[in-house]
Order: sequence, then structure tokens, then C-alpha cells
Amino acid sequence: MSKKILLEHGSGGKLSHQLINELFVKYFYNPLLALQSDSAIINLETNNIAFTTDSFVITPIFFPGGNIGKLAVCGTINDLAVAGAIPKYISASFILEEGLPLADLEEIVSSMAEEARYAGVLIVAGDTKVVEKGHCDKVFITTTGIGILEKKFNHISSGINIGCGDKIIINGPIAEHGMAIILARNFQNFKSEITSDCASLNHLIREILESDCNIKFMRDATRGGLATVLCEIALKCKVNIIVDESLIPISENVAAMCEVFGFDPLYIANEGKIVIVCDKNHTEKVLEIMHRNQYGKQAAVIGEIVKVNQYQKGNVVLNTKVGGKRIINMLSGEQIPRIC
Repeated sequence: MSKKILLEHGSGGKLSHQLINELFVKYFYNPLLALQSDSAIINLETNNIAFTTDSFVITPIFFPGGNIGKLAVCGTINDLAVAGAIPKYISASFILEEGLPLADLEEIVSSMAEEARYAGVLIVAGDTKVVEKGHCDKVFITTTGIGILEKKFNHISSGINIGCGDKIIINGPIAEHGMAIILARNFQNFKSEITSDCASLNHLIREILESDCNIKFMRDATRGGLATVLCEIALKCKVNIIVDESLIPISENVAAMCEVFGFDPLYIANEGKIVIVCDKNHTEKVLEIMHRNQYGKQAAVIGEIVKVNQYQKGNVVLNTKVGGKRIINMLSGEQIPRIC
């Protein structure tokens, strides 16, 4: 097989079948995928499912802490998990640019398979298209995920049970993914310890949910960062939120780079961070579970839901490190394009 992607790899002929069998089936192998039918036939044994789809166009496709393939699997898994679902199946569609080194594609596919195995998810269906050189930037990936959702967790994605006094928790330092991408994209020769936080969080989330803690809401803080998630909660649930800047975890390196580039870390994308709203009486238990997990060692309570008559309804107020107060608004415009 050629060492680079050719237009013939998307023709549906011999090279297409070689690519499917010698790369995708090789790494994604499972009995459902092995059938190679037009549809994967799956048995969920439930009538309550979570269903999500996402596209990934990140540049560069390889970055400290991951690549576009790992990101695609993690992003889809996390979207299901924060809804309270158990991720089960993923489909993956690839748009490949003519001339893409086959070794790069193999590394991407291998990382997808590895992440899926860690998460306990099967990649059961997919598609591959090839476009002429210059009509796509190396590779774009679209993933769709299906998960099982127990009815007792139906409320989590809506936040309908959020109330005054509930605490807001994040599982670790913010802005790492966005800053890692900026450095990899624009400052390749700049040495830094900043790496993307790209990770599948379904095992951590499942442990929290199975602890019987009263979880009111979960969301992964991706594009738009922590600030946008908080604004979404406030507006959607018609509540006000107070957040303490000094409690928000952020590494010294990330904080310094944000200051150098003039970015507000509250708006920088993450790919391994969940924002949880939980009953104040269960806060310590949630933190205890998080601190035992590799993806929650620096988890912290960063704020709470407050009475709506303290401020105009739907506001997020930041208590700053210098003792002032600042209204946090939703991200306006595109801060960092092609971040995921």
C-alpha cells in the first residue's frame, strides 16, 4: 500500500478496501465492526439512550498531550458521560487530504483505538472520503456516540434541579488544552511543559454517579472555556452564580502564558475538564472521589448558586483575587479558531 493517501483510497475499490482492512479494522477490531455491513447492529437493551455527534478540525493535528484522533474519541465520550450516560458505541468518519502520510493516519487511528479501549467503548462503524490536495487540511474527523442513560440521571443535562446553595466543582486546572494548541501552532520552537488535558472522563464521572451523590448538573468545559459553561448554567436555569477566582485551579505556566498572549484563561478551551453542580451536603464526597482519580487530583470547589435577588437574574459574578467583583459574560467572537 502507498505511504501516502491517494485519491484512489476514497474510490471504493481495491485501495479503499486495503485501507479499511489494513488500518481501520486492524486497530478498531471488534465483532460488530468485523461484519463490515452498511449499519452496525447493536443491542442496547434499553429505550433510554444518549446520542451525540461532533466534528474535529483541530490544527495542528498532533499536539502535546494528544492528536486529532484521541481528541475525537475523548470529546464524544465526555459529551455522553456528562449527560449521565454510560458511553457504549462510537462511529468515526474521516475526510482525508490527498498526500496525507499514511504513518500519520496510522498514529491517529492507533490512538483512537487505545483511548476507546481505556474508556470501554467500541468503535463499530465509520466512513472514509478522500479529497484533492488543498481541499482539506490533512484530516477532519466526525464522530457519533451512543450511550445508555438511566432514567434517574435524566435531569443532569438539563439542570432543572439546580437550587440556591448548590456548589460548583471543577476537576482540575483550566486552559491547558487551548494554550497547548497555541504553542504547538505558532511557537513550535518554544519549550514549555504545557500539555493538553485531553482525556476520557467517563470512569471518573461514573464513580461519582454511583456514589449516590446528588449531582444536579454536569458539562465539559470545551470551547468557550469555564466562563461560557457558567454563563450557560446561569441563563438556562435562571440562577445567579458566585465564583471565587482564587479557588479556580490553574498552573503557573498556563497563567503566565495567558498573560503573555493577553488571553483570559476563563475563556480558554479545555478537553479534560468537567464542571459539576452538586448538593452542598455532598461536596466533600465528590471531592474525595475526584482526588483519588488521576483526572481529578486538583479538583476544587470554585463557587456556588446564590439567591436570584442578589443580582439581576442570570448573572455570573467573579470575586477577583484583588478583592473586586466582575461580571462574567459568555464568550463573544472566536478567541482561538480550530481548537478542536
